[in-house]
Amino acid sequence: MPLPELMIARPGTTIMDMANAADGRRVPGPQPGAEGGPGPVTDETELEPAHLIAMSDAVTRIGALMLSAGTGSFRVRQSMRRAAAALGIDRLQALVTLRDIVTTATWQGIFRTQVVEVPPPGVNAARLAELEGLTLSIPKGTTVAELNALLDAVEQRRLLYDSKRLVVAAGIACMAFAFLNNGGWAECAVVAVAAACGRLVQLVLANRKVNQLAVVLVAAALACIVYVAVTAAIRDLDPGASELHTSAFTSSLLFLVPGFPMMTAALDLARSDLAAGIQRLTYASLIIFCAALGAWMVVAVTGVSPATAPVPAISLPLLDTLRLVTGFAGVLGFAVGFNTPWRFAVAAACIGSVANTARLTATDHHMPQQFAAIGATFIVGVASAVVARYARCPRIIMSVPAILIMIPGAVAFRALVFLNDGEITLALANGVQAGLVVASLAVGLAIARVVTDRGWALE
Repeated sequence: MPLPELMIARPGTTIMDMANAADGRRVPGPQPGAEGGPGPVTDETELEPAHLIAMSDAVTRIGALMLSAGTGSFRVRQSMRRAAAALGIDRLQALVTLRDIVTTATWQGIFRTQVVEVPPPGVNAARLAELEGLTLSIPKGTTVAELNALLDAVEQRRLLYDSKRLVVAAGIACMAFAFLNNGGWAECAVVAVAAACGRLVQLVLANRKVNQLAVVLVAAALACIVYVAVTAAIRDLDPGASELHTSAFTSSLLFLVPGFPMMTAALDLARSDLAAGIQRLTYASLIIFCAALGAWMVVAVTGVSPATAPVPAISLPLLDTLRLVTGFAGVLGFAVGFNTPWRFAVAAACIGSVANTARLTATDHHMPQQFAAIGATFIVGVASAVVARYARCPRIIMSVPAILIMIPGAVAFRALVFLNDGEITLALANGVQAGLVVASLAVGLAIARVVTDRGWALE
């Protein structure tokens, strides 16, 4: 099979011009010998075919869009390789970390290596689902221009939910967390208001491109301040409400829990992808630390103690029913916050509420928390895999919101607050408990992935 005609770069021609030329457009720029033209380019650029440049750029663009939307490195590489095969690239190798992608594309014995820097991490489940569907259905022989047109449409798609819905979703999710952390109805209502205020500030500062860690610290501090202020006002009106702080103080900032980075870090580490896994885990730890620092600042000023609360004194059937309802609401709120399409958000809420209620019931019957967490996330992983197979979407957009309701965020934040306060024993007790439960959640999800995904299980 004869090689396609190579496009030789002229002095003054950019890489983008060469890529455009590969799609049949005229390459502008001074011609050889043009008076006043720039100096000669390197021999390497002159010999590199523009068609390979255009294909490599399109494939890397898919990876960058998926990585910035919050998925793990394995999923990014899979999607990039499917797109590369459809375009005609013979082999694609990729190194994916938290904010960088390094790819080497080989075509007709010629290879090209490029590095792409991705914007700060975020979560956009709708974009992940759309890109997953695109790479699964892209036919062989697709041109670069056709693929870029599809990616343009994906990139220009607006968010499914506006700021008002995102604020309400955060309030509902944290209110559900407050009940699952044994809070009463009054505490749940106050948490909803405090979390909504914190989420609103987070959205405003994020739109202004403020540093992510600074945004987290400010949002956490504001949510805690609102909680303390509202509960103080309630206590003045009703002296019997003096224990409001102890059970739900930290629930007001759980909308900041970095669920996607934590779970994708666990999956990356399970596949020995240390570069991506360690970076994601470090990023998630920094988010948790900044949120806890914001809470500690409020604790230091107000003297509030983020203590635990006893299980509500109601019958077990009623308690399980309320856990199902609040678990559904909490998972749905987190899924909406991740910009998950509505039908997938509802599916995640159904899966998460059942699995979490089973976990809590098991711990009520004295099953160790770690075993209960492994079993619950295994259920979530298998159920998400089944739904994702029929819906042709990434399972992660359902499994992460469903698991997020099980993350002991309140315990982790209490550990850091106690540590900042010098309460070393309480800090260690809470920290070890949170760490073991989070590790168990990751183990259960990894086992489910091994059982349901042959491509992920095998090297």
